[in-house]
Amino acid sequence: MPELPEVEVTRRRLHELLVGRTIASVVTTSPSYFFLTPPSVLRRRLPGRRVTALDRHGKYLLARLDDGSTLLLHLGMTGQLFGEGARSVRLLRVSDRKARGREARAFQPDRHTHLCLSFRDRGTRVFFRDVRKFGKCLLLSPSQDAARIEKLGVDALKARGDDLFRESRKRRIPIKSLLLDQSVIAGIGNIYADEALFLAKVDPRRPAQQVSREACERIVRAAQRVMRRSIKTGGSSISDFIGPDGADGGYQSERRVYGRESEPCPTCRDAIRRVVIAQRSSHFCATCQV
Repeated sequence: MPELPEVEVTRRRLHELLVGRTIASVVTTSPSYFFLTPPSVLRRRLPGRRVTALDRHGKYLLARLDDGSTLLLHLGMTGQLFGEGARSVRLLRVSDRKARGREARAFQPDRHTHLCLSFRDRGTRVFFRDVRKFGKCLLLSPSQDAARIEKLGVDALKARGDDLFRESRKRRIPIKSLLLDQSVIAGIGNIYADEALFLAKVDPRRPAQQVSREACERIVRAAQRVMRRSIKTGGSSISDFIGPDGADGGYQSERRVYGRESEPCPTCRDAIRRVVIAQRSSHFCATCQV
């Protein structure tokens, strides 16, 4: 699932494809759980609207429109937001990636392309593609509350150690589970939680109530460090994520523990372990993380 770094990379690169442009037409697929706003409403209300800003909170993108409304987008597990002409093997079916990867052509909308925005300047179109439909598309009117945003905690890049410490006093769950709670800190997912806990030298299984204030500060600083590095390298392209230009991210080659079960720890060389915490795989070094 794309996490904060991947969504921020998308926001930055999508900015020039959206902001300042006026939507001319909208093409959608049929109604599904991808659409929190009925596609017929999107097709009726979006044309003629100019995008004035593109913001992010946690894993959500918020396209601000000139009438005060907001188009809220979430990539879900396999969502891809990109510009027309993007080329990537990740835009092919998984079964075709090895066979046709070197022949990847400029993308043409397919049955998984649930939203297509065309613009009055007749320039590059923008597509939202999601094979599994776990992404979300919601149009908020100027007076409508953004309940999905309001229930989120502080954005992870703006968080402080005290934000995590305060919530940890109330919880007996593992500290890894608390880090994944978007109502506490928004934007941290499985990859960056594992990486942050490794850098902070904290066992992901440790009960949150037993994590000190100083350790909470280390965890938050480490999470911000790895996320900023991931943003700089274009995010993690482990499965389906691509940038809006079709480019892969590069952070997947820098991961220290996530997805590296049985490989040597980069610090002590003991084998990295994998355990399941709250139905999520967690990777850590039992020697370095206590």
